[in-house]
Amino acid sequence: MARQALGKGLDALLKQTQDVLNNPTAPRPDNASGPAVQKIALDKIIPNRFQPRRVFDEAKLQELAQSIQEHGLTQPIVVVYDAGLDKYEIVVGERRFRASQLAGMTEIDALVHKALTDQQMCALALIENIQREDLNPIETALGYRNLMNKFGISQTDLAQYCGKSKGAVSNSLRLLELPQHMQDALQDGTITEGHGKALLMLTDPAKKETLFQRMKKSKMSVRQAEDAARALLQPASAQKLPKPPEVASFENDLQAALGTKVEVRYGKKMSKGVLIIQYHSLEELDNLASRLKTKLL
Repeated sequence: MARQALGKGLDALLKQTQDVLNNPTAPRPDNASGPAVQKIALDKIIPNRFQPRRVFDEAKLQELAQSIQEHGLTQPIVVVYDAGLDKYEIVVGERRFRASQLAGMTEIDALVHKALTDQQMCALALIENIQREDLNPIETALGYRNLMNKFGISQTDLAQYCGKSKGAVSNSLRLLELPQHMQDALQDGTITEGHGKALLMLTDPAKKETLFQRMKKSKMSVRQAEDAARALLQPASAQKLPKPPEVASFENDLQAALGTKVEVRYGKKMSKGVLIIQYHSLEELDNLASRLKTKLL
């Protein structure tokens, strides 16, 4: 049922669209009913209602505009004709459309679909952007949620159509559980998706905020963020305290004497504990036993 919600022809539509985009000048049979590349006036084009992109970097748009001025448009945008408005609605390629406007162009190459359902438009816009890795983590997650909520698509089917694992889709959607200011940081690149996942390890809002502020100040790696989250998950009583100087000194002396790592573990009163001497091979164990016997006898 979920697969039908996207339309039985979506797989064919995706392939058909990609084939023409990959080779837009290839000859087409006269009776072809699929999309065709045409030159469309920019003032006849309107944005996609289902555009998953929320952020358009002005500096990058200017760079793209300059490239278009120097080299032309390397790939057509994708549009669908709206007879009621007598306009062409963008399905894929709004960045290229905006950059073409900045470049002073009056028309643009566009792959024109004669008719698409809302489901197909939404799916094409999201999947194409994801495949190009052209969205930030929050835009991707919002695109997933929009497609699922609007058209009743399961995570399993969505993952299959987008070429992702179900776990990847699920983890992406969980980013929308973060507070808005943390989502904003993901959108502007202050933190990465990996940092966002580390924040999701914490359910306590105060601890989550503490870790978020540390991320911004220290520029910690994702691995460091995960370790910090695990440390915050531990009860205060379980977090390690510095060992007393006499214990640390004893460990250092014994390590120097035996040539291997030594650890003293003890209870609250230090009257009882365990001495741990590490070894990494049977030969090393024999050597340690011999050295201990020599010192004891």
